[in-house]
Amino acid sequence: MDGAPPPAGLSAYVAVSQLLGLTLLATTGAWLGRYRGGVAWHGHLQFNVHPLCMVLGMVFLQGDALLVYRVFRHEAKRSTKALHALLHGLALLIALVGIVAVFESHRSKGIPDMYSLHSWCGMAAFVLYLLQWLLGCGFFLLPRASFSLRSRYKPQHVFFGIALFALSITACLLGITEMLLFNISDSYSRFVPEGVLANTLGVLLVAFGLVVGYVLTRDDWKRPPLAEELALSMDFKTLTEGESPGSS
Repeated sequence: MDGAPPPAGLSAYVAVSQLLGLTLLATTGAWLGRYRGGVAWHGHLQFNVHPLCMVLGMVFLQGDALLVYRVFRHEAKRSTKALHALLHGLALLIALVGIVAVFESHRSKGIPDMYSLHSWCGMAAFVLYLLQWLLGCGFFLLPRASFSLRSRYKPQHVFFGIALFALSITACLLGITEMLLFNISDSYSRFVPEGVLANTLGVLLVAFGLVVGYVLTRDDWKRPPLAEELALSMDFKTLTEGESPGSS
């Protein structure tokens, strides 16, 4: 029913996800500011743009984009789709800035690119995420595919959305470990403050991913289709498949 309250527990989990997301952003900023010298586009601090952008774009904004269909339950479907695509697009743009920053930083310091497991997983996550976004826009936001083709593709879109979110978090965890081993390998095992703070960031990333994943996988928390959406879907199927609403 339009305007019905959200299912019990959904609002609490969404609120927890946002609290965790903001906390992990603050923790990232604290780590880079307190122990890595801060963030700047030029000079030796350019590298620090990379972890900040990847956590903001590929984790926080991507997670929020995935939650759009759970949070906006009674708004028009097209508006919800547009917001979903916009947040994903913004996440991609911010992540691209982070990728450019790390390549430029490596070039200025003479460091080789794309040799570590972190870089492989991170680049795979970004490229597949871009492909997922383009396919999603083509199939759903600006649909040119038939109703049956869209219906067959939707489960793949949903699965890969969650899988790429998990891969993005994994890449961030690998990146945190890599930074710690490069910068404090001689003292990391002694529980120095920087290591503890970075480990805490890793735990926050996992917690954020688990909460978002739980919300997404609860079947009873899915966005219910509105009556007008069901009618529009039937009309679209009739136009694209040549079927009448009453055909079997």
